[in-house]
Amino acid sequence: MPNDSDTPRTCMPRLRKPDATDGAAIWALVKSCKPLDENSMYCNLIQADHFRDTCVVAEIDDEVVGWISGHMIPVKQELFVWQVAVSPKARGLGLGRKMLFALIERDGCNDATHLKTTITKGNDASWALFGSFARAIGGALTDAPHFERDTHFEGHHDTEHLVTITLPQREELARVA
Repeated sequence: MPNDSDTPRTCMPRLRKPDATDGAAIWALVKSCKPLDENSMYCNLIQADHFRDTCVVAEIDDEVVGWISGHMIPVKQELFVWQVAVSPKARGLGLGRKMLFALIERDGCNDATHLKTTITKGNDASWALFGSFARAIGGALTDAPHFERDTHFEGHHDTEHLVTITLPQREELARVA
């Protein structure tokens, strides 16, 4: 009979709003999810504290295994998703998509008519996640170059394409979620 450490994790992740005490765990998760850009631990702490209504933490057995950072774009009805991180331990559970659904159902995102994010052309996992999410909600997905390699990153980072997904109205969302 296998011991507990040999037993695969089968419990469903718990999704919740982060708080400031999650900053270090979020930072460690992002560091473990190459090639995500690493921010400072302080940045993740501020996101978890100041933007908690538009961020999601996923836990399994009290361990942070998923993270979405986002914010409402000022003066627009658009939710911007900055990062999606899923621990290698939690991959294959559809966790990224579950966190996106949880996020758009939040009261802090009620007014959002569009979800926006940026993705480099080579980030197949992000394209798959956001494409799958758009299909699941019946939303149109468009993209265009936004932050360009030479203009914005001085050649140090690939061009980020602005991805826009049309979100369903709240009533419709309840039917697809």
